[in-house]
Amino acid sequence: MRNLAFSKINYILLIVGLAIIVVGFMLMSGESTTEEAFNPDIFSDMRIKIAPMVCLFGFLFEIVAILWPSKKEK
Repeated sequence: MRNLAFSKINYILLIVGLAIIVVGFMLMSGESTTEEAFNPDIFSDMRIKIAPMVCLFGFLFEIVAILWPSKKEK
């Protein structure tokens, strides 16, 4: 087996963190305001409070996934 930079658990945690970040960006997406009509949904709590916190949690989870100690095989 090749010597990889991380162990299997690190890669799994990295994928989970990436999924959390993608979910956060999906929560931020939606219809925008146009010149013809104002959309008050752009100021919803989901878009300006919850979604950025989900993304921040995802990025912090990525840091934990990188620093997670791998068990050395003997």
